[in-house]
Amino acid sequence: QLQLVESGGGLVQPGGSLRLSCAATGGPLENYALGWFRQAPGKEREAVSCIKSSDNSTYYADSVKGRFTISRDNAKNTMYLQMNSLKPEDTALYYCTATAETYRLTPYYYCVADKDSWGHGTQVTVSS
Repeated sequence: QLQLVESGGGLVQPGGSLRLSCAATGGPLENYALGWFRQAPGKEREAVSCIKSSDNSTYYADSVKGRFTISRDNAKNTMYLQMNSLKPEDTALYYCTATAETYRLTPYYYCVADKDSWGHGTQVTVSS
């Protein structure tokens, strides 16, 4: 029943920044671990970053460590992905996800676990 809607995608030059948002309706995000996935044409979907609700612990793919920052605001029922130093290889359709946080497991676990909700994606294009 939880519905997710991404926003904030667009065209940006290499080295630029972009901030993605994921707004939820139909339930409180505080009950879910959240994540960002991306998929480029011809490639499989890739986990970018995930964040838990219980302790705000995070996971980042090696390709985005030091450049991307995931955060959440449970009071606003919104999750964010701040993307800095963007590269052309970051070009993809970005999805947000939600997974019920049943146990105190690692954020990576919730990245790979079956998802309860998916957004429809927002396009990020990094090009000069």
